[in-house]
Amino acid sequence: MNDIHSCCDEESSEVSRDDVQKFYSNAAAATQENLCCPADYSGDDLSHIPEEVRSISYGCGSPVSRANLRPGETLADLGSGGGIDCFIASKSVGASGRVYGIDMTDEMLGVARKNAVPVAENLGYSNVEFKQGFLEAIPLEDASTDVVTSNCVINLSTRKQDVFREIHRILKNGGRFVIADIISEKEVPEAMQSRKDLWGECVSGAMTLGHFIEAAKKSGFIGLCFEKDYLWKEVEGIRFYSFTIRGYKLEPAKAAADAANVQAIYNGPFDAVTFGDTRFAIGEPVAVDRKTADILDSRAFCGEFTLLDPQNETPADSSSSCCG
Repeated sequence: MNDIHSCCDEESSEVSRDDVQKFYSNAAAATQENLCCPADYSGDDLSHIPEEVRSISYGCGSPVSRANLRPGETLADLGSGGGIDCFIASKSVGASGRVYGIDMTDEMLGVARKNAVPVAENLGYSNVEFKQGFLEAIPLEDASTDVVTSNCVINLSTRKQDVFREIHRILKNGGRFVIADIISEKEVPEAMQSRKDLWGECVSGAMTLGHFIEAAKKSGFIGLCFEKDYLWKEVEGIRFYSFTIRGYKLEPAKAAADAANVQAIYNGPFDAVTFGDTRFAIGEPVAVDRKTADILDSRAFCGEFTLLDPQNETPADSSSSCCG
């Protein structure tokens, strides 16, 4: 099958957004044990967050803790639910930063907005805003965020390619996404995709890792990398895993494409890699143009290349673009 996923670009006649919305409206009212996946939240992450938020937090990872947030950055969390990841990010970006939580469910938004008050009191500042909206039409302006996170919600969309396009749209140039989601070891059969209960449990809408990466690349993301966190569950002989996946939006400034005047040296760990049509053997300088140099020197390829600029006798300073 060559499509990204049979459920990615059209809404199933069997499963709709309303079904998912109803499922999580109920989950806001009472803890749903079958939705509680392990998440590596530290005590310091949670110390300023009320218990009501913690008890209805459903996810499969902790993308905010892996986003290497900096004070002053703007973050958008998609499918923010009761707000736990927004409140963690609020502390990390500080009073000069901004956090937006996007969710479609009235009940979840009610919990998040109510608890934003004590969170602000505990931190001594207020920098979180919750907006009602859909993953496929995020209510934020173009190029308005530094970071986009989501915690086990991309799989809930029946129009996944639209979600990646929206993430790319709202990110600033040089921005990044850090997404924790459920990934299936192989394509989910159509019979399973029509089961509403398994959609709500983050199973039936899961993509394979290859389809996830293909969809992200199709929307213009580069520097994609991932970590497999744990086995979530096995359903009808198919294993479903929690992954955390990172990608970057980078549109290099226009420069003379034929000016191959920067030397790029691949640092390893492999013997060689290929970028575009260019092969980089470990330790061997390769002449690249300024556009390629900008990409290789970005956060997307942090630490993988050393750049030698002929205008300087020392390697280019990439400390400001390091992943952390």
